[in-house]
Amino acid sequence: MARRAKVLRLPTAGPHDTAALAAAIDRGEVDPATIVAIVGKTEGNGCVNDFTRGYATLALKLLLAERVGCPLAEVEKRVAIVMSGGTEGGLSPHLLVFCREEGTAAPTAPRLAIGVGLTRPFTPEEIGRTAQIGETAAAVGAAMKDAGIVSPADVHFVQIKCPLLTKERIEEAARRGARTATEDTYHSMALSRGASALGVALALGEIEAAPEPAVGKDWSLYSRVASTSAGVELLRNEIVVLGNSSGWTGDLVIGHGVMKDAIDAEAARRVLAALGGETVAVLAKAEAAPTGEIRGRRHTMLDDSDIHSTRHARALVGGVLAGVIGDTMLYVSGGAEHQGPAGGGPVAIIARV
Repeated sequence: MARRAKVLRLPTAGPHDTAALAAAIDRGEVDPATIVAIVGKTEGNGCVNDFTRGYATLALKLLLAERVGCPLAEVEKRVAIVMSGGTEGGLSPHLLVFCREEGTAAPTAPRLAIGVGLTRPFTPEEIGRTAQIGETAAAVGAAMKDAGIVSPADVHFVQIKCPLLTKERIEEAARRGARTATEDTYHSMALSRGASALGVALALGEIEAAPEPAVGKDWSLYSRVASTSAGVELLRNEIVVLGNSSGWTGDLVIGHGVMKDAIDAEAARRVLAALGGETVAVLAKAEAAPTGEIRGRRHTMLDDSDIHSTRHARALVGGVLAGVIGDTMLYVSGGAEHQGPAGGGPVAIIARV
């Protein structure tokens, strides 16, 4: 039986707000039992102490548990929830709700396919290291199988929510005689994102090996489709693989490009031209170029002691993409370590054709 993907893009009035999703369920627009992933933007700071992500995640779990009629623990097993903090600039807080339904027509061409994978929980000392890379690679492979995607070439975006280190987690490891990859909680976000992205690259054959010393250092190693976001609200990696598959039906397709730098609007335009149709969702990564320059011009994002560079980068890339798309309801996640070339990042677009 062919499957059909459905994607809803819903605005939110705050991290707690699930009203638009509840209304869609009430209207019969979506069956809550078919929801397999929710990816969203909240207006937190996107840093270690951004509790809007956990707040939004809990609100969504409570709604789904009520509407599906199952315990919270069951929701955690069946739905991957990835909340990314930070809507700097003009970015608009929203949810992307991904559903898998039974298709009513035979497939005629490759269509959007959705797969979900979960790693085991990581100990603090495993975050940013080989264990996280390897477990992520395995989970990406499982998510591809879940989606029925056979070839890595058909994968266009891999969204991951990964854990970070807190002082409590670092101290817990130390009490066991273990040492974490860093004692800087903010830097741990970058290491977790980077290790997760290298796991994607390894799973898809984009790189041959991902040595632990390369995490956060060797920018020649990267994935062209990985998007990773770190948060305090979990200890495992939650993975959503998006691609096209001939085993799916419907009217949605996905394509991707790679922004060579933060102002590479042409990358998004090329994807739009290739897909055609109506834009349903846009997902992208953003980072401050580690060289301190964009096309030979100095930027100050890495020198600002008041505002972290990830926040600057989200605002910049969000503005560039909003100008191309004509909409500010965009999923732009900051911190693109090993996610696209240094200073750039992947951009994926889902379209209705």
